[in-house]
Amino acid sequence: MALIMKYIESINRYMDSHSDSRTKDWPMMSSPFPTLAVCLTYVYLVKVLGPRLMENRKPLHLQNMLVMYNALQVVFSAWLFYECLMGGWWGSYSFRCQPVDYSDSATSRRMVHACWWYYFSKFTEFMDTIFFVLRKKTSQVTTLHVIHHGCMPMSVWFGVKFTPGGHSTFFGLLNTFVHIVMYTYYMFSAMGPQYQKYLWWKKYLTTLQMVQFILIMVHAFQLLFIDCNYPKAFVWWIGMHAVMFFFLFNEFYKAAYKNRLMKKNAALANGHAKPNGYCKSINAHDDLFMPQTTTTAAAASSTAKANGNGNATLSNGHANGLKNGYKTLANGNAATSLTNGSAHKSNGLLLANGYGNGNGYATQLLDDVAQELTHRKTQK
Repeated sequence: MALIMKYIESINRYMDSHSDSRTKDWPMMSSPFPTLAVCLTYVYLVKVLGPRLMENRKPLHLQNMLVMYNALQVVFSAWLFYECLMGGWWGSYSFRCQPVDYSDSATSRRMVHACWWYYFSKFTEFMDTIFFVLRKKTSQVTTLHVIHHGCMPMSVWFGVKFTPGGHSTFFGLLNTFVHIVMYTYYMFSAMGPQYQKYLWWKKYLTTLQMVQFILIMVHAFQLLFIDCNYPKAFVWWIGMHAVMFFFLFNEFYKAAYKNRLMKKNAALANGHAKPNGYCKSINAHDDLFMPQTTTTAAAASSTAKANGNGNATLSNGHANGLKNGYKTLANGNAATSLTNGSAHKSNGLLLANGYGNGNGYATQLLDDVAQELTHRKTQK
């Protein structure tokens, strides 16, 4: 134990001798261990303790709290983005090479304060995951999510401790802009289903996050090939973080969107019915002309399906799922006039037990049914 304490003291002494004197006495800046302890506590809370406590409890409904939290995050992120611009990136900083300004100028001080508040914002983002746990959205607490939130405070701590300003703050500039967009999306999403139509750009949010990491990689690693008075260790530190997060987000994007698109295409290929009242099939359409062997009563209580899918439920000859202006025949009991409840198809539309779809085809369907009834009476 004494040996461990000796090593910790040596680390703290080394950090104090090489750190920025302007931040060494600020909250959580004296040592990396408090930040590390908070990060580890967060991981334990959201992966172990939280799910265990919520296991036998109902999920909490936190709509108003979520709206307020995300709105505050939008304002906080917008303020940090503005401070990063005013602290140097709006004109005075170079995108090619920007050493840290250790002077006591007003602009330099502004950037140092922006760096610390950016570090603080990484703790507030823990609430994203905590809300997932309280709402029992455990599928959202992914490895990507936990790694991303759990690593960031520790990563930013080193920047605030040693290089609060200069080249590395480009990471914070881009990240706060992305968070403005991201928390705006979360805020509208939490406001209810009536706002879903405004969130068509959801998948582009993940793309924006990946573009962010590509820009950070290029911006950081360019210093490996040019002479710039900026620590190479921080170039690797920031660049490799961007690489790691890019691949994690890329895997998430492929799992969330490309697989979903494949499933959607497969569902269409298998003949799933569309929600406009049409019963559409690829593999089972010709057999609708053939007489059925079931009784009239059984046909009247059955559900019309094409390839196992359909949206028109037949009960006593009534087709309840045809949306686009159906027309009832024979007071709604045309099914009893057709032998064994047989179905008729005209112009690609399903006439089940005497009902037409409408859409301008009702007259043709009535003529067809009349001819069928006349034919059957002649046979009798």
